[in-house]
Amino acid sequence: MKRVLSLVLVLLVSVNALAAQSAADRWVEGRNYSLLRPIQHTHVSAGKIEVMEVFSYGCPYCNRFQPVMERLKKSLPANAQMVYLPASYSTAEDWPTFQRAYFAAQALGIGDKTHQAMYDAVWKTGELAIIDPTTHRLKSPQPSLEDVARCYGRLTGVKPQDFLSTAHSFGVDTRIKAADAQVIAMQVPGTPCLVVNGKYRINMDTLGSDDDVIAIVGALVAKESRQPSRASARL
Repeated sequence: MKRVLSLVLVLLVSVNALAAQSAADRWVEGRNYSLLRPIQHTHVSAGKIEVMEVFSYGCPYCNRFQPVMERLKKSLPANAQMVYLPASYSTAEDWPTFQRAYFAAQALGIGDKTHQAMYDAVWKTGELAIIDPTTHRLKSPQPSLEDVARCYGRLTGVKPQDFLSTAHSFGVDTRIKAADAQVIAMQVPGTPCLVVNGKYRINMDTLGSDDDVIAIVGALVAKESRQPSRASARL
């Protein structure tokens, strides 16, 4: 009986290993994902695998992608962690303002609690809308940092002046410069963009469905889980 149980366990392990290998073989380097050179520093603790979304609250595609991001976050294994990197290269859509606001919110410890609410303020309630609902064109002027500070104040109780002081601090300036440099180094083609462990940039336009997004990230996290751990660093 013990021998039978041992054979069953061996078969189960073999089947699981083959399934994992099959999932990994489905995705092709150079087509579905690109290997980054140089490999980027990650923003998570040692032993964790980073899954990064490059995004902007002013990006309509990022807003539509939010349900997928929620699914992805819930699908990650215990050794993987989601992080966000705000981009700034679309000035017409107010991305530099939203980038500075994101880093200020992170410095104040309110960013994680308000992530979805900020998307809603831009795309649902219109509090920070970048599109005129009547003309369907970009608003002029775009929401100011002061507008964003008032929104965060309503959401969290942080005084707008305290938020603005943090937003204009040396620490936030430093994080902005580092983020802009990393976006360039990763050759981000557009947003949303997903990068696994500072190493694999997923080519989103090669994926056919939301399930593909979950699957390729899972496969790359599993691939990295089999690699020797490397030191991570915080920007």
